[in-house]
Amino acid sequence: MKLLKTLTAAVCLLAAAHAAEVPRPARDLVLTDTAGKPIHLRSYKGKVVLVQFLITNCIHCQATARLNSKLQADLGPEGLQVLGAAFNDEAVVSPEPIRGFMAEHAKFPVGAVLRDSVLSFLQVSVMTRLVVPQVVIIDRNGVIQAQSNPSEGSPELQTESYLREFLGKLLKSHS
Repeated sequence: MKLLKTLTAAVCLLAAAHAAEVPRPARDLVLTDTAGKPIHLRSYKGKVVLVQFLITNCIHCQATARLNSKLQADLGPEGLQVLGAAFNDEAVVSPEPIRGFMAEHAKFPVGAVLRDSVLSFLQVSVMTRLVVPQVVIIDRNGVIQAQSNPSEGSPELQTESYLREFLGKLLKSHS
């Protein structure tokens, strides 16, 4: 019995530590905007999409959203689309936290999504201590090319110079 418990704990730790493989095809993700309408990730195929998974009252998420708003303004005409996916309980229950977040920090669409949908999209175990913001970058063909480390984050995916270079390469690729 002790061996079984040890093996179970080891499997859970491995699952929690395992980062999803990249590149991989992006699954569709459906967010709900502040008017209650769905935002389908698949509708942005042909664009380079940066998805920021966030908690509306997280200061790191707010700072990242301000950076991503700059990127959207500068690179949007070249084919970048930034989306925000808010998954804190308050944002899922009411649109008000998202409206406030967008008014102060995000100049791109932000919608609510259930935490389980976020974990599934990111291919992260429920056992993982998920840090925010999580950032995913999807190329024009719908393939995830970059994803934050779920439990440690990825500072480069929140750094303007790195993102401009990474996104620039994807935006120049039209195949």
